[in-house]
Amino acid sequence: MDFKNNKYLKPFKSIFILILVLFAVWMLFFDTNSWLIHHELNTEIEELENEKEYYQKEIEKDNKDLKKLSTEEGLEKFARETYYMKRENEEIFIIEYEDSLKAEQHD
Repeated sequence: MDFKNNKYLKPFKSIFILILVLFAVWMLFFDTNSWLIHHELNTEIEELENEKEYYQKEIEKDNKDLKKLSTEEGLEKFARETYYMKRENEEIFIIEYEDSLKAEQHD
């Protein structure tokens, strides 16, 4: 019996292929668990993990800075460099170079 030329099975073959294609398209694009949604979610997870890693590094850096500021010398250094504070009977001279001034103006 030749199944390829069987006149009774030909309509079922085309319907089967059509259903299979429709099922594949539905699962890839339209279903709530589709490949597109999974791809978007995986991309978002990667971005969030990168952000998490960045913020963990920032926390470590800030903790180191806090340790430096917890000492008297570190706090004094921060106040002098950031707010140009000084001790009594002391003068501070701020020296700015021409190349640093040009870089600030162009930013």
